[in-house]
Amino acid sequence: MNKSAWKSAGVALTAMAVVTGVAGCQDGGDAKSAPEKQGAKAAPAQQGQGEASKVIQAAYEKTSAAKAAKVKMTMTMAGVPEGSGTVEMTGVQGWSPAVMDITMKGSMLAAGNPGGPEQMRMIMLDQVMYMDMGAAQAAEMDGKRWMKLDMKAAAEASGDKALQKQMTGGLDNMNQDPAQQLALLLDSPDLKHVGAEKVNGMETQHYKGTLTIEQMLKANESSKLLSKEDHDKLIANVKKAGLKGYETELWVSDEGYPARMDVGMTMAQGSMRMRADYSDYGTKAAVAAPPAKDTVDLFAMLKELGQG
Repeated sequence: MNKSAWKSAGVALTAMAVVTGVAGCQDGGDAKSAPEKQGAKAAPAQQGQGEASKVIQAAYEKTSAAKAAKVKMTMTMAGVPEGSGTVEMTGVQGWSPAVMDITMKGSMLAAGNPGGPEQMRMIMLDQVMYMDMGAAQAAEMDGKRWMKLDMKAAAEASGDKALQKQMTGGLDNMNQDPAQQLALLLDSPDLKHVGAEKVNGMETQHYKGTLTIEQMLKANESSKLLSKEDHDKLIANVKKAGLKGYETELWVSDEGYPARMDVGMTMAQGSMRMRADYSDYGTKAAVAAPPAKDTVDLFAMLKELGQG
C-alpha cells in the first residue's frame, strides 16, 4: 500500500479517534437522575440553571428514543503538528445500536496527500470501521477498495486487560452519540441558558457549559475500570498535553431535539473544535458492511508487517 493510502487512512483514523475520544469520555452521564421532565420548548425569558437542566433532560429523553439522525459534522484542528485543518463528515448515524455511514472530505484529507482520495466514505457497524480507499488504491490491493479495522479485536490482541475493558466498554458510544452529549452537559456545574438563536432556519434555544477533565472522568462509568495508578497517569498525561477540559454548546429546537452541538478544547500545541448539525431524528439508519471480498483487514496487515 502506497504512502498516499497510509496517509488517507491515518487522517481518517485520527478524525475517528477524536470523535470517539470525545464520546468515550462522555458515556457515563446519568441523565435519568436529572430534574423532572419538562417540555423541551424553552421560554423566551432567560432561564436559570434549574430550568435549563429540565429542557436538556427532556431533549435527552427524546434524543435517546429517536435512536438515529442525519448529521453534518465539522472537525477543525489548529496548531496541531501533522494534523491541522478541517474535516467534514456528512451522513447518517445511529446510537441504539451504534452505527455510522458518513462521507468525509476536507483540507486534512487532502493536505500533503497527492494522489489520495478527495473524499472518503466511512462505515461503522458491529464495532468495526470500514474506510473506502477509492478505485486507484484498490488497484494496489487486489481490487479491494475497503480497509477494515476491528477495534475490539485490536484491543483483545493488545493483551492489556484494562485497555480491553476501557475500549470495548465505550464502543457502543464511539460515534459521538448526541444523547450522551446531553447527559454530559447536565453534569456541568456552570450550565447556563444563553438565549434564543436561529440555526439552519430553525428557532432554537442556546445552552452552554464546561467540564474539567476531573469532572468528566468522575461522571464517566468506563473510567472506573481503571486502577488508581492508571487513572492518575491519565490525568497527568492530559494535563501535560495542556488539555484542561471541554466547552460544550447546545442549540435545542422547538421540537425538543438538539439542532446543533459544538464541542471545543484547547491543548498546549493547539485546539480542536467539533460542530455537529442534526436533522431527521428517527430516520432509519440502514447501515451495511461492504462485502468481505472487497475488504482488506488493516489490523492483520499491520501484524504481518510487524512479523516481517
